[in-house]
Amino acid sequence: MPQVRLPSVAGAFYEGKAEALKDQIKYCFLHKLGPRRIPKVNEAGPRRIIGLICPHAGYEYSGPVAANAYYELALDGKPDTVVILGPNHRGYGSPLATAHEGFWRTPLGEVEVDGETAKAIVHESRLVDIDHFAHLEEHSIEVQLPFLQYLYGSEFKFAPICFQIQDLASAVEVGKALAAVLASENAVVIASSDMTHYEPQRNAVAKDTAALKAAEAMDEKRFYSSIEKQNVTACGYGPIAALIVAAKGLGAKEAELLCYKTSGDITGDYSSVVGYAALCFKK
Repeated sequence: MPQVRLPSVAGAFYEGKAEALKDQIKYCFLHKLGPRRIPKVNEAGPRRIIGLICPHAGYEYSGPVAANAYYELALDGKPDTVVILGPNHRGYGSPLATAHEGFWRTPLGEVEVDGETAKAIVHESRLVDIDHFAHLEEHSIEVQLPFLQYLYGSEFKFAPICFQIQDLASAVEVGKALAAVLASENAVVIASSDMTHYEPQRNAVAKDTAALKAAEAMDEKRFYSSIEKQNVTACGYGPIAALIVAAKGLGAKEAELLCYKTSGDITGDYSSVVGYAALCFKK
């Protein structure tokens, strides 16, 4: 029997039943902070998108921002493989961990792990381990899957990489490995990260804007410098830096900030917010 990872945050970060979850994702696409329309996958799409930055909070907070990224992806076509990079909030398992077999289940069905891609990344990077334990209760990668399933059903495979260590050297190494492994593949890399946590709106916007401008410039060193100098509490800065390196290695020519909002833009409470960004890297 293939190994099945059960969802850890269904019914909490997103709706736990299939129809309710589909309705919730539709709501995110139609939301005033989202693209305000339901996407239709362009089967003959140009496939220019190499990577996306997406938030991973509960859908009621960050779902509309994430929907902007997934709307662009739908217009761009259909990837065969999606590599999802996320921070390890729980601290379980190996410092850099992927999975190489089985399926991940959400209320919308099961997605197959791309074992060949995962094992190739492990071989190429020499830093990433195969460790299913690291993924057991982690939400940052899981919450991206229902959006992908909404667009593509089960017609894609994915490889997760969970970052417990997020230093620049490790991120660069993973990014270079991704560029080498995915060079001839129809793939998309998603960096799952929220931005500044629990600061007043003005502070969060100023800090996040500086960091996101560095990401748009596809400059991982400047991005890290911004994170460190301004103490930007983005939880997935390592995945973002790895994506920047991978995107450049895979021929990205432009990066575009699709949407930046905060939890305050949803709740109306601007005293202590979390920042959410959707950003796209294209050939």
